[in-house]
Amino acid sequence: MAKISGSEIVIECLKEQGVDTVFGYPGGTILNVYDALYKHQDEINHVLTSHEQGAAHAADGYARATGKVGVCMATSGPGATNLVTGIATAYMDSIPVVAITANVGVNMLGKDSFQEVDIAGVVMPITKHSFIVKNIEDLAPTIRRAFKIAKTGRPGPVLVDITKDVTSAEIEFESVTPEAISRKTDTICEESVNKVIEMVKVSRRPYIIVGGGAIISDASAELAEFAEKTDALVCDTLMGKGAFDGNNERYTGMIGMHGTKVSNLGISRADLVIVIGARFSDRVIGNASKFAPNAKIIHIDIDAAEIDKNIKTNASIVGDAKEILAILNSKLPTQSNKAWISEIDELKAQNPDVYTVDELNGPAAIRKIYEITEGNAIITTDVGQHQMWAAQNYIFKEPRTLLSSGGLGTMGYGVGAAIGAKYGRPEKTVINIAGDGCFRMNMNEIATAARYNVPIIQIVLNNHVLGMVRQWQTLFYDHRYSNTVLDDSVDFVKVAEGLGAVGLRATNLQEFEDALKQALSSEKPVVIDVVIDNDDKVWPMVAPGAAIDTCFTEEDLEK
Repeated sequence: MAKISGSEIVIECLKEQGVDTVFGYPGGTILNVYDALYKHQDEINHVLTSHEQGAAHAADGYARATGKVGVCMATSGPGATNLVTGIATAYMDSIPVVAITANVGVNMLGKDSFQEVDIAGVVMPITKHSFIVKNIEDLAPTIRRAFKIAKTGRPGPVLVDITKDVTSAEIEFESVTPEAISRKTDTICEESVNKVIEMVKVSRRPYIIVGGGAIISDASAELAEFAEKTDALVCDTLMGKGAFDGNNERYTGMIGMHGTKVSNLGISRADLVIVIGARFSDRVIGNASKFAPNAKIIHIDIDAAEIDKNIKTNASIVGDAKEILAILNSKLPTQSNKAWISEIDELKAQNPDVYTVDELNGPAAIRKIYEITEGNAIITTDVGQHQMWAAQNYIFKEPRTLLSSGGLGTMGYGVGAAIGAKYGRPEKTVINIAGDGCFRMNMNEIATAARYNVPIIQIVLNNHVLGMVRQWQTLFYDHRYSNTVLDDSVDFVKVAEGLGAVGLRATNLQEFEDALKQALSSEKPVVIDVVIDNDDKVWPMVAPGAAIDTCFTEEDLEK
């Protein structure tokens, strides 16, 4: 058996795992791996991003869009630390990513060598596991284990740091077929299932909250059947968007700080709340002591650590959501709650649309995107007002079509994620929606899209302020706009053109429609600068720390 180098082993292990695309940025300690990549460029496509953070976000976007493991690479020191925000973003949203870094040689470790950082130690709190490989004998088993950990159970990022001498050393290598990852079912106990079924049977006002776990487990079909069987209403978290068809008559919109009044008030009237693959985030439940005061709580989640962490439950089932819902569907008699459905329908009628969309603003732009794409695009977002407008106004019909940083709230996430999503699903239209504040953070990745001619569409909802922070300053800080005004001469059309993309601007709804149609017919990356008012707000809203049934709109404030 012939010997091969550690760098060749990295490539062979990636091929074993079915990796077709890697996002990264080379440097001194990882040069051997990049040399091996050069020799295998017909087998593994490497995308050179403008910044390592962009590579991490691209790997994350690839993983969210495809369900496969995303892979990013960086060199030691600042290259590795530049991945950290992207790794933390993936960790908070349970996204399977393997980050491969290289470090100084073993004999140089611990000596403050040039570009030496203990990256495995740095990322320990924000990964499922982190490794440093100091012996070539450990390299292949470690990479294989990293992929398995990233995919198993509740997914998440794993980092593998490899010392440079290991990348150049040689050893005999034998390819191994990865073992299949089985769904987690060993924790699903019959007693818990039966208890849940009995609780559903006696409920007359059931509500389902869908989180990102339903998407990760590919549980959409089982979820739709479960909603019919329980005759329940359905709302979702930001991360759960698309798991349940947003056009379904049972759907009442997002829940939480910027959820619909119907979902927030409906949950507060329910006698049973069934939470599937969500972690009871503070932005979802508001004041925990006042959440769903009339309801018993059922929590279905793959991670036992989430049960009773933020909200005390009355029943729970730990395991894969798809498997659990299939079991419940097979045992649960079909329920009928006509009075409850009628009550929520009346609540919908009492709470019509809060936005004016006959002029150019954030919600109008999002709805125009939905109309023209017929709801078939992959939407990535950054974080802020535009993110909430996208979640509220684009109807997500399928899973893996909204890619957004939920847990960490990472400004600058969207462009990299859009690039990753387009590589993962090239047949889909991919549109990133950002505010001008977010876009500035990583707009250098437009150069990446231009270099490889990746035809993503970048929408910049440009209100010349940090919109969500300004909204809080308006409502809770007596209009003291401390460092939130971006009233400068940055021209995003010229920026786009300077980075090699097409730049367009829209100042009214017709101009936006024309620009979007031009972008969709283009085979190049396009940036559309959409000029909107700096005081537009996201409605409804729940004040921080308040109960979600105290949600208010602009009309409520005026009253």
